Amino acid sequence: MFMSEDSQKRREHEERTDLAEQRGHLVVKSNELIQKSRHQLTVLEQKIVLYLISKIKPEDMELKEHTFEIRNFCKVCGFEIDSGANYKYIKQTLKDLRDKSIWAELDNGAETTLAWFDKVTINRKSGAIILKIDDMMKPYLLQLRERFTRYELLYTLAMRSQYSIRLYELLKSYEWKHHVLFEVEELKHRLSAENYTRYPDFKRYVLDISMREINDVSDMSVTYEVTKVGRRFAKIDFSMQVKKDIEERMKTWARIDEVINPDQTSIFGSWAAKRQENQLLPG
Repeated sequence: MFMSEDSQKRREHEERTDLAEQRGHLVVKSNELIQKSRHQLTVLEQKIVLYLISKIKPEDMELKEHTFEIRNFCKVCGFEIDSGANYKYIKQTLKDLRDKSIWAELDNGAETTLAWFDKVTINRKSGAIILKIDDMMKPYLLQLRERFTRYELLYTLAMRSQYSIRLYELLKSYEWKHHVLFEVEELKHRLSAENYTRYPDFKRYVLDISMREINDVSDMSVTYEVTKVGRRFAKIDFSMQVKKDIEERMKTWARIDEVINPDQTSIFGSWAAKRQENQLLPG
């Protein structure tokens, strides 16, 4: 079917706008889930979970089934689109994710396991995925009135380290305090990074990478100081600030755009303009 140049441009603009809106959807979690749970998910697994959580609406009373196409998911998350390779990789990732659970700490100090999904269906012919978050997650995701954290999905999409996404969420949940202090071993525990027994390794492979990604492609500016007890690295004090300067935000959006648009089709102008037009910039 023939499409005029104007029609083609209009269609491309609409697709970019829709993509920008999906990337701007809010991820909302209870602080309890963020601060008192442990999991070891890959980058792709975390992005699938966050993508699905971003589909939850504030008025939802139940966790619903959500259907989406692999191709659209890849576009939103900035993955290169190769239908055959993506289908195989995402199918295996969904199975791994379905089989995994997380440890969540209860008020009495006990820990319980929670599953991410209770149903996963994938259609090879259409490339459609049907997912439903497990109902045990309802208290942590639905009808939250207090002690919750929210952020735009966008700010995790350009992160390439599993620790960056996890640490970003953790620090975001304490953002209102502007700083938070962790014992080094406690932080390793929260990030499921206990395998880095030596602090220099933990700093190199977890902290340094996470700090660079959080500061480059998220809505926060973060610094930290380490306190030693004798020769032992004992505590880490993080300081967090929201990026309020419009030029700083614009630079952040541009960096995100460079990472998550592998086809080089920039949508930066579309979603930057839309955020200003709709006054979506956080205060």
